[in-house]
Amino acid sequence: MFIGHFAVGLASKRLAPGTNLGWLVAAPLLLDLIWPVLLLANVEKVVIEPGNTAFTPLDFTYYPYTHSLVGAACWALVFGLVYFALKRDRTGALAIGAGVLSHWLLDAVVHRPDLPLYPGGTTLIGFGLWNSIPGTLVVEGLLFLAGAWLYLKATRPLDRAGTLGCWSFIVFLVLIYIGNALGPPPPGVTPLAAVALLVLIFPLWAGWFDRHRTPR
Repeated sequence: MFIGHFAVGLASKRLAPGTNLGWLVAAPLLLDLIWPVLLLANVEKVVIEPGNTAFTPLDFTYYPYTHSLVGAACWALVFGLVYFALKRDRTGALAIGAGVLSHWLLDAVVHRPDLPLYPGGTTLIGFGLWNSIPGTLVVEGLLFLAGAWLYLKATRPLDRAGTLGCWSFIVFLVLIYIGNALGPPPPGVTPLAAVALLVLIFPLWAGWFDRHRTPR
C-alpha cells in the first residue's frame, strides 16, 4: 500500500491536533523509510518480477526486520518513545506508535501472503488485494479521500502557504500514485531503493505546511 499510509497520517491529526503533521505522516511511512536502507545494505531482499501481482511487480522475498508484525510493533514503540522523549506529548506519542503499526495492518490487506509475523517465522500473512487493480485503486483511493477530508476538517490555514502547501501535497500524491500504478516496473533494486528513500520528502513537506495551519 502507498497512498493509504498517507491517509493514516492525515487522519491522525484529528486524534492528535497538537502534533505536527510531519511526525504523523512519518509514522505510517516509517517501515518504508527504513526498508530501502536495509535493501541497499543487502539485509532485506526484494525481486522485481512483473506479474507477481496485478498491481505491483515486486516480490518481497525477505523483509522480517521492517515488515514482520513483531518488527513493526518494535519500530512503533521506538518511534513513539523517541517522539515522547523530545516533545513530552503523550497523545502524539500514542498516535505515532499506532501510525507505525498501522503500516503492517494495511499492507496485510493488499499484499499476497509474504508478511511474516516475526523474524524467522514461517507463517505469512496477506489477503492479496493487489491481485485486483480496480479493487486496489478503489480501496486506497477511498482511504486517502477520507484521510484528506479529516485533515482538512481538523485544521484551517493561517496563510497562503497553509492552503497551497496542503492542496499541492494532496494533488501531488494522487499524481504519483496514478503514475506508479500505470508506469513501468523499476529497472533494478538499487534504483528502486534510491527512489524509495525520496519518500522522506513527504513528512518534511507535511511538517512545513502544517505549521501554516491551526487546529479548528
